[in-house]
Amino acid sequence: MKRRMFYVSTVVLLIVSLLFTSFAFASRGENNRGGQKNMRGGAGPIVSTEWLENNMNRGNLVIIDIRSDEEYQAGHIEESINVPYIVPFSAWLTMRDGLLMELPEKEDIFDMIGSCGINKGSHVVLITSLPTPENPYAIGNANRAANTLIYAGVRKVSILDGGFDKWAEEGRVVSTEQPEVTPFEYKSKVNDDMFVTMDYVEDNLGEVILIDARDYEAYTGEIIEPYTGVPGHIPTAKSLPAPKIWNDDWSYKSVNELNEIVESVIGSGNQREEIIVYCGVGGYASCWAFVLTEMLGYRDVKVYDGSAEEWVKYNDTVVVE
Repeated sequence: MKRRMFYVSTVVLLIVSLLFTSFAFASRGENNRGGQKNMRGGAGPIVSTEWLENNMNRGNLVIIDIRSDEEYQAGHIEESINVPYIVPFSAWLTMRDGLLMELPEKEDIFDMIGSCGINKGSHVVLITSLPTPENPYAIGNANRAANTLIYAGVRKVSILDGGFDKWAEEGRVVSTEQPEVTPFEYKSKVNDDMFVTMDYVEDNLGEVILIDARDYEAYTGEIIEPYTGVPGHIPTAKSLPAPKIWNDDWSYKSVNELNEIVESVIGSGNQREEIIVYCGVGGYASCWAFVLTEMLGYRDVKVYDGSAEEWVKYNDTVVVE
């Protein structure tokens, strides 16, 4: 009898253990910041054109097209809402104290979110275009827009892999009709920890992992960007150029590839360390911030919004010899 009870107890414990393990694994996959996820197969931070086409009728889905008004009017994904990403002034960014690409006031961001019918429970998918000579940073604009929404309290934000270009090339449905949107008053608590000031960077220099997301030639001082006027980078910064995020066709690299790229620069096991990312004016920095937090599970990543453009006005830079 005792032996029989022992076998029964053992089987029960094994079943419970398997159920717990399966639940824990599933829960980790659902957590938007808790670890690596399948970026294209499901509703992760990067979604495929196939996923979007198959999920167009989801009740909480809001598609935001950040291309120019002209591009949007020429053809867009059905039911997508146009909120153009325009430098230096648009709903996504503003110019402040002579600095490009600064965060708008939170009330202005809330107004934009509410006007699009977005709430905290919405799943927002952002649509951008691929880079052109006229708009070389188009692919990164979606990352900056995504971070702005997350900063404002929107919990689930994704980017369409390959942008509108891939959608159209695959022959998927394109519309010229504008959808009807029911706006409402959006309010939320903003995540002030996502963006930091120059004073914060100065106070924490040497104590945090500082990443320069610009092209390597700008980091070394081989080229001088028009935003700075001087060569070099912020002292202690490590070079991690944002263009490494994408493949040659501008699709996002896999989680494993991105992990290898990041760890080759900052080492492994740093998911809980404080990281500050900067670039020229704040665009490329947002790209790595989105990848690190939303795709790779890093817990404490901040963007220095003023970036090199502000730093050189008050501080020295370092040139690689």
